[in-house]
Amino acid sequence: MMAEQVSAMCEQLVKAVNIMMDAETNQIFRLEALKFCEEFKETSSFCVPCGLQLAEKTQTAVVRHFGLQILEHVIKFRWNDMSQQEKGYLKDCAMQLLSNGTRSILEEESHIKDALSRIIVEMIKREWPQHWPQMLKEMETLTSQGEAQTELVMLTLLRLAEDVITFHTLPTQRRRDIQQTLTQNMDNIFSFMLAILHLNVEDYHKLKVVHGQEVQARAHCRVAVATLNTLAGYIDWVTLAHITNANCRLLEMLCLLLSEPELQLEAAECLLIAISRKGKLEDRKPFMVLFDDLAIHYILSAAQSADGVAICQKSSETRVVEAVRVAERHYVFLKRLCQVLCALGSQLCALVGSDVEVEVPGNLSKYLEAFLAFTTHSSQFLKSSTQIIWGALFRHEILSKDPVVREMAIKFLRATMINLVKTGFPSRNDHPSCEYSRVDFDSDEDFIAFFNGFRAQQGEAVRSACRVVPLEAFHIAAEWLRYQLSSPIDAGNTTSKTAEGLCSILSPSVVQWDAMTVFTECVTGQIFRNLGEEKLPIDQSMELLQAVLNYHTKDPLILSCVLTNISALFPFVLHRPHFLPQVLYKLFSAITFEVVQESKAPRTRAVKNVRRHACSAIIKMCRDYPKFLLPCFDTFYGHVKKLLTNEASLTQMEKCSLMEALVLISNEFKDFGKQKAFLDELMAPVFAQWSSEEMRLVLWDPAMFLSFLGADQVMTEQSQDADTVGLNRARLSSCLYAILGVVKRARWPADVEEARAGGFVVGFTPSGAPVYRNPCADQFLAFLPNLLALIRTLNSLFLPENVARLSETFLRAYEVMDVEKNMVLGLCQPHLDVSDSPVYKTSLERMQGFFTTLYDNCFHILGNAGPSLQQDFYSITGLAEQIIGSAFVSLDHQLVLSCPQENHNALLCPLLGPLFTYLLQKLNTKWQVINQRSSL
Repeated sequence: MMAEQVSAMCEQLVKAVNIMMDAETNQIFRLEALKFCEEFKETSSFCVPCGLQLAEKTQTAVVRHFGLQILEHVIKFRWNDMSQQEKGYLKDCAMQLLSNGTRSILEEESHIKDALSRIIVEMIKREWPQHWPQMLKEMETLTSQGEAQTELVMLTLLRLAEDVITFHTLPTQRRRDIQQTLTQNMDNIFSFMLAILHLNVEDYHKLKVVHGQEVQARAHCRVAVATLNTLAGYIDWVTLAHITNANCRLLEMLCLLLSEPELQLEAAECLLIAISRKGKLEDRKPFMVLFDDLAIHYILSAAQSADGVAICQKSSETRVVEAVRVAERHYVFLKRLCQVLCALGSQLCALVGSDVEVEVPGNLSKYLEAFLAFTTHSSQFLKSSTQIIWGALFRHEILSKDPVVREMAIKFLRATMINLVKTGFPSRNDHPSCEYSRVDFDSDEDFIAFFNGFRAQQGEAVRSACRVVPLEAFHIAAEWLRYQLSSPIDAGNTTSKTAEGLCSILSPSVVQWDAMTVFTECVTGQIFRNLGEEKLPIDQSMELLQAVLNYHTKDPLILSCVLTNISALFPFVLHRPHFLPQVLYKLFSAITFEVVQESKAPRTRAVKNVRRHACSAIIKMCRDYPKFLLPCFDTFYGHVKKLLTNEASLTQMEKCSLMEALVLISNEFKDFGKQKAFLDELMAPVFAQWSSEEMRLVLWDPAMFLSFLGADQVMTEQSQDADTVGLNRARLSSCLYAILGVVKRARWPADVEEARAGGFVVGFTPSGAPVYRNPCADQFLAFLPNLLALIRTLNSLFLPENVARLSETFLRAYEVMDVEKNMVLGLCQPHLDVSDSPVYKTSLERMQGFFTTLYDNCFHILGNAGPSLQQDFYSITGLAEQIIGSAFVSLDHQLVLSCPQENHNALLCPLLGPLFTYLLQKLNTKWQVINQRSSL
């Protein structure tokens, strides 16, 4: 009677499962079938017999899987309610399923194997070891019945480790019991798994070359794969002694499998987990066995296979799917092998030179050859993976002195010359790396973001290599620079739209110049740190600099690279001062660079970058070598004066950059009176504009301020008033840029005696520290009232009456710019503009940018005033009230950090007291809301 009921129920369940899995089934019917199946699992007393019947091999795969799910549900949720006899019966039936309840290893569905192994694991979690002490012995016995049973045993052991160690899917006490028992039996478990692996790998090797035994060979291969996967689940957490036992037999076996295409990926993953283990250095010392002849031979052979085609070309339609699968699998293997070599390098750097007394391995050259194979691979991802370890090797106190590493540093630098070139865009087909990039990156924007980070890594590694071979690195850089100077410009297929014949950022010449410039900058920046003055290649560097100075181009992208090379080589000029006028002439001519003279079109981004680059180079020179430039000050100043008188030739930022450079040199006067007189002269035109009655009225009245800027006018690109209000905005920006540059750069001498002799010291604090005065203090104090008025006006623009004054054109002028929104949201940057078209901005965009920059500059000035002026700033009468009345809503942290302790009560307490009171009120309000929610 019961058998008939079970059979009838099984028929209904089979129908329900088929209805659920049929794509043509009506949704209502599918839901009803699902409800029926779930209710059966929850309430039926026939779960075990029905589950066993549905799991028989005669059923379809989906039905069998559902039957196994029923059994798993019973074990999970009814086990404690079952009698010991019922438990024993279910356990015996489950073990019987392991023994003969599946098809052959190659025919059985993977989800059936997974479901069956989970049933066994759920029983183990409840019964082992207390009520099932012979579990491991029974598992070992099962493996003698065939490959299918061995694979299921491996799956069971893997799922057990995952549930107990990784996912913690059982109560704490049970987890501890099982983990402890696993640990106690780990010697036997590891020996068992290694024996299974060795046996099946041997059988696979024998049978794969025997005609007619291909199926049996694949079965052994499948078992070996399952065993490697199981080992990977244990290697991560067992004690290192199990991994390094028997002179690292496991690691050597894994190295041997790197040459086996069907097993190499799983072997590499096991190897990676093992070598990445942390722990005491003495426990990790056995890892050095991987530098022995046998292991390093197989690692090197596998690494050199990286030169082969991992992303294959599809030769025939019938083999497309299989070819892609094999190619992708091999590429994943190369990534894992690269990680293995990186982990091995990390262990090498940690062990050599440590207390455990590990010598430099004799096969270091073979290891580095294997590592170099990935650095020269076509995949940009693989190249990038090696950079950190190269840097670590070159910085290592002992390894960096080894002749093998020194020789490899030169090869690395040669390889980096190729790797720095920006190639491999997923959308293109002009380089072998493009095929790999289509696997690794979704778009050109993703690739660019990756490559920028990759290039930074390369720069760090090159700088580290320069510690090892500084002169050789310089010769390589010099050779590359000479080659680029002598090569004709190749604009390629993608040219700029600005003028005929100009390059785009993807033109062949530009990517080569760009890469060479990065390389040269890294090398020259390090040579002074790693070589004594007598060994510096001064004559060769001067020849290079002369060649760069003589090089002329109207292409802005290449000219920008030329300027970087001039900056990189400039430190050598200190030894040949007669080159300085030529350098300054080249930089000053670049400040006014134009592709098309007297064009009314906006400048392209490339042209703007050249001009900014030149300004930055001059500021950097004046910041780092002001004493060297001091003899040229009068000539420098005269040239700047000429440029400043031409309103149209420079932007406001460019003018102020030149003023900053002059201020930096003037710090070397070391004479307070002389420097103050110079600053007064330099800033006289600026101060005249800023302190004029017209400007005062504008800055103190929000309505007049908006009218002055044109924000209350409806504006079109053809409006006659556009030039006027644009000039007004430029005047206002110019004043702020100028005072910011002076406040930020004007300083007293660092040496106290020089400062005292120059008249910069006005007294001493009670603790004996000198009190300095800044030569720009008087200018700033005169500038401050209007600055605070401007800040107050800017903050009042958000009042309703002032928002109402905005014209229709500028209603969104106070909103965050779209570029900044995208940055905050982490959205992708716009598509790459390879043509470098002129950038046209709308009136609204220009106004938004103006307000943002103006607001930022106001607070940068206040922030820099503290550390720059010190007592002259903090002792201003009523400063706290003035700041509260204007800038309090955006208090700059530099103002607070730089405030002397004696001014805390007078300035910081009046400022921060109301702020902290307000913050406390806001926090109390928030907590009230949170408490109300929790009480509901």
